[in-house]
Amino acid sequence: MTIDIIANGIELTDPLREYVNMKIGSLEKYLKSYGPENLRIDVEVARTTQHHRHGDVFYAEANLNLPGKLLRATHEASDIRVAIDKVKDTLQREIRKYKDQH
Repeated sequence: MTIDIIANGIELTDPLREYVNMKIGSLEKYLKSYGPENLRIDVEVARTTQHHRHGDVFYAEANLNLPGKLLRATHEASDIRVAIDKVKDTLQREIRKYKDQH
């Protein structure tokens, strides 16, 4: 499974890249029947605002193309790691729903 990471308004450091690969890569076990070597997940991490009252707001989004369906998950949080965790959880639920339908 290929994980493409795009960073907008935020520096993509090695620890952040490893965290995304670890969390999103853990979804591979749910995708074994689809040939994970052919699958690609696009992950975008960004800082949406630097408002002085609300602090930093981070955004994470993941898109996974499966046969006949695009699965997408997004989340905003005050910590980038929390946003990534929520995106992983949402995408995991979407994968389960997709597998139940097929």
